[in-house]
Amino acid sequence: MHVTPSMMETEAPPVMEARRWIDGVTFPPDRPLLNVSQAAPVDPPPEALRQAMADFALHETSAHLYGPVLGRPELRAQVAKDWTSEYGGTVSPDDVAITSGCNQAFATAMATIAQFGDEVILPSPWYFNHKMWLDMNGIKTVPLDCGESLIPNPAEAERLITDKTRAIVFVTPNNPTGAEYPAGVLKAFFDLCQSHDLALIVDETYRDFHSSSDAPHLLFQEPNWRETLIQLYSFSKSYRLTGHRVGALVASPERLAQVEKFLDTVAICPNQLGQLSALWGMQNLRQWLAGERDEILNRRAAIEKEFADLEGWDVLGVGAYFAYVRHPFDEPSDKVAKRLVTDASVLALPGTMFAPENAPIGVNCLRFAFANIDATDIAELANRLRSLSR
Repeated sequence: MHVTPSMMETEAPPVMEARRWIDGVTFPPDRPLLNVSQAAPVDPPPEALRQAMADFALHETSAHLYGPVLGRPELRAQVAKDWTSEYGGTVSPDDVAITSGCNQAFATAMATIAQFGDEVILPSPWYFNHKMWLDMNGIKTVPLDCGESLIPNPAEAERLITDKTRAIVFVTPNNPTGAEYPAGVLKAFFDLCQSHDLALIVDETYRDFHSSSDAPHLLFQEPNWRETLIQLYSFSKSYRLTGHRVGALVASPERLAQVEKFLDTVAICPNQLGQLSALWGMQNLRQWLAGERDEILNRRAAIEKEFADLEGWDVLGVGAYFAYVRHPFDEPSDKVAKRLVTDASVLALPGTMFAPENAPIGVNCLRFAFANIDATDIAELANRLRSLSR
């Protein structure tokens, strides 16, 4: 059997690998599993949205047919309208493509930017699916070490740029660290990318859970943003539509003309029922989403409170769905994570899944995805870690 070397050398999906750690493990009745490994809602959409979805399935013929490759016009228009209002500047429907999830948005954008042998700069720790896509396509990942501040430095990035560099990729609020990149940092990177004719990809999957009620950045107010900026977004986290795979890619119409080629050969069109649901959510669930954000911010506060009293465990970053925490043990995080399963009934991902081999920011840290555990469970998590540390 022939398999391309770049595919063979790409790591296995980390979340799937972690799930195998609990295969065959029996957890004590008084210490059930706390699963803080995956950043995805485990609850279905709110009932009102599920009812709307049922109505679409029964009465909207187009929900079952092929649609436009770049997405339903009404959803593209709603995204453009909301983004123009929330970020300032101007985003038009022609700047918006709907994709089958945000991972596809990234893969699609990258297909228009880089090819085998090119280089892309990823801040470390990175989102592992971004790294995997680059690896399987033979595109070199150039790590940008963010240190313990977890905020990338544009001067450090500039030193990494070569004639093969094609893009710099951000996730903010960040996966895996939770760090929220300041607007000034994003502007500095926008200017850097523009001066070197690079694409700046900003993945804002967790935008709706940002701790600030202001716009996360002002890049759409730049008169020439389309020359440099590509924004990615996910409806999955905001409206609990993970299984329906709906994301968005915002870029220039000229780039979207190339995007259409890629999407037509991969999925033909995004999931129609998912698109109708995302549009209904945007139009009807603003207050509900605000409540979801408040709950996530409450859980973030609970993480900060509980870990402040947890000796040896240092929270380096916390935000959106994630806490990135330095552990107190003299062993690498992949071994610590496996020991957490057996000794504490906790499934978390090691920092080694998000960083270059042997990098301290990976070896010494764990990611806890807290979006699916409430304040009581967060206190229980801290107690289990405290017992493990003794």
